[in-house]
Amino acid sequence: MAYTEAQKKASIKYISEKTDDIRLRVPKGLKDKYKTEAEKRSMSMTQFIIECVENAIKNNERFNFRRCNTHWY
Repeated sequence: MAYTEAQKKASIKYISEKTDDIRLRVPKGLKDKYKTEAEKRSMSMTQFIIECVENAIKNNERFNFRRCNTHWY
């Protein structure tokens, strides 16, 4: 089934009205790590990252730089 111009416009409208865009830069190698972990859970990388952040918020976790194994900050 071909993707029509009307479908394209509807998709663009939906995305602009219902979603926010967050650009995330990570050190080399982390993208592949996150992608692998997401695939293990049958999730998209975006959903994996959202779930991790939401769980940290829900559990009232505070980020601890000392536990972070990626020293790029």
